[in-house]
Amino acid sequence: MTFLYRCAQTIFFLYFKIFHRFRVSGLEHVPSDGAFLLASNHVSFFDPPALGCRVPRDLHYFARKSLFKGLLGKLITAFNSIPVDRESSDVSSFKKALKVLEKGSPLLVFPEGTRSLDGSLQAAKAGVGLIAIKASVPVLPARVIGGFEILGKGCKLPKIGSRLTIVYGPLLQIETLDPGPKTAKRSQIVADAIMEAIGKLGIDSD
Repeated sequence: MTFLYRCAQTIFFLYFKIFHRFRVSGLEHVPSDGAFLLASNHVSFFDPPALGCRVPRDLHYFARKSLFKGLLGKLITAFNSIPVDRESSDVSSFKKALKVLEKGSPLLVFPEGTRSLDGSLQAAKAGVGLIAIKASVPVLPARVIGGFEILGKGCKLPKIGSRLTIVYGPLLQIETLDPGPKTAKRSQIVADAIMEAIGKLGIDSD
């Protein structure tokens, strides 16, 4: 873990703890080594740092290609971001994601593809299922609770004082998710199973 990444983790954790009564549960489910997909619901721009600031691993992320400009571009590149073009089928970002996992690093993905408009869970895109199948890695489901109320889509400033909670669930093995190569809509079935696991997580989840 780089010094810069560790500093960012600490800064974000302190911010969330002081201003958003931050709490995290299920960290015991996070693998200490090896590649895995960290799959979560997506409700705000705070999701990546909130999900990553207590994980003792260097997470890699997807970020919109349009953000990779100037100082911001250099900054998010330093924090392991992978540019993705949402307007087209971005094969290059998919290949980069597989390389990250092949090297044994964890990758954060949002199965819904974009932030929720109202904070509720959305349908999963097949892409996350395809990555899980191709990389043959376990999936760590996680849920962000309270993030929409703090900085949901359309909000310009975060709501100070609202609680932010992250819940990590038990690791899902790809063998239990994958119905097999001969199954129609195989990737979508895996993606839906991942999203179902995310939906079962709550504040009282173990």
